[in-house]
Amino acid sequence: MAEFFQYALSGVTMGSIYAAVAVGFNLIYGTTGILNFAQGEFVMLGGMIAVSLAAFMPLPLAVAAAMLIVALCGGALEILFFRRLRSHSALHMIVITIGLSIVVREAALHVWDESVRSLPYFTGNECSSVHLAGAALSPQVFWVLGTVGLAVLVLHTFFRYSLAGKAMRACASNYEAAMLVGINTANVRTLAFSVSAGLGALAGCVISPIGMTQYDMGTDLAIKGFAAAILGGLGNPMAGVAGGLLVGLAESYSVKFLPAAYKDATAFAILLLVLFVRPHGLFGRRQGSAVREA
Repeated sequence: MAEFFQYALSGVTMGSIYAAVAVGFNLIYGTTGILNFAQGEFVMLGGMIAVSLAAFMPLPLAVAAAMLIVALCGGALEILFFRRLRSHSALHMIVITIGLSIVVREAALHVWDESVRSLPYFTGNECSSVHLAGAALSPQVFWVLGTVGLAVLVLHTFFRYSLAGKAMRACASNYEAAMLVGINTANVRTLAFSVSAGLGALAGCVISPIGMTQYDMGTDLAIKGFAAAILGGLGNPMAGVAGGLLVGLAESYSVKFLPAAYKDATAFAILLLVLFVRPHGLFGRRQGSAVREA
């Protein structure tokens, strides 16, 4: 039982990070129709920038500053590369985001080199452990789960009750109608990129003490986050949370029954199986975006 619980907590921990990436995917896709494959690089940048800033300022300020910097970078990417490209095809947009992810990754290589870095544990240290139902857990696991969970709750509240969140839901529901009623859709698109980037940066910060941070970590996270977004239902941020947790659990338990080399293949096999049965995802709808229901 303890071993089962250990695998479950490991899967939920990594699944929380995949969920944060998936929420970013769905947030941008639901609002703008763009699949942003540079989302994983936002996670990497958040961790890298926070590590650099932590050498000069307290850890909470370093994390907050990293989130702000990456959010500004996300908004700048939308303004510079996507604002005038709305009429281009979805494939064109995907190629641009993949190209941007490569540029960001290579820039990170030149700035931080190939070294693996990590933030200090938010509480305790690498020798600390919490025993729960027979499973030994790092205190940072609770920071990961709590931070990502709180971020998703805040995002849900933002969509429901804030004016900017309602504007984003309106754009997701009907872009042309949103323009007709006076919503500045260009600014809403920029806000979607900024919020998505900031959320990714936060995920990169909280996972850094236990997952480490390296310039090329974004690619793997982008693939897993995209799988989680598709599994939950593309365009629905909250469904991305469920998708991320399922991908994380599938990876974790696959190690128990299969060689570790098959971990990624197992997660995608489940994804393909779900898509054969329900192509719009577990919680997605056949038509329309679901950001408006977030």
